[in-house]
Amino acid sequence: MNKVMLIGNVGKEPDVRYYDADQCVAKVTLATTERGYVLKNGTKVPDRTDWHSLVFYRQLAKIVEQYVHKGDKLYVEGRLRYNTYDDQQGRRHYVTEIQVENLELLTPKPKPAAEDSTATKKPAAKQGTDDELPF
Repeated sequence: MNKVMLIGNVGKEPDVRYYDADQCVAKVTLATTERGYVLKNGTKVPDRTDWHSLVFYRQLAKIVEQYVHKGDKLYVEGRLRYNTYDDQQGRRHYVTEIQVENLELLTPKPKPAAEDSTATKKPAAKQGTDDELPF
C-alpha cells in the first residue's frame, strides 16, 4: 500500500499549468511541523519542519487554482511518486512528490466585508411592546 496523509500550511501560491484542452496540473509546496520537546535530562529538541511537493491533476487542480493560497492549512491524502530527470549539464536529479487524491481545506473562509459593517446588523429590539415574546 502506498498512502500518504499530511496536514500542513501552503508555502507559496500554487503553480497551475494548463495542457491538452482544459486539463491542468497544479503544484504546491506544503510545510508540516513536528513540535519540539524537552527530554528528561533537560535537552531541548527544536521544532522540525519538512517541506513536501504536492501535485494535483484534473478537477483537484482546478479547485486548488481557485481556493488554495499561500498560508492556507490543508489536509491531503495521496501516494508517493519518485521521478528523475537530467538537467542541461547531464546531472541526474531525483524528485519525490505526493500525487494528491483527496483534499480538504482546513482554513476557515474569510467573512465578507459586508457582514462586518453596521448596515447589515439587526436593529435593537423595541422595548415595551406587548407583541414580543420574552425569549
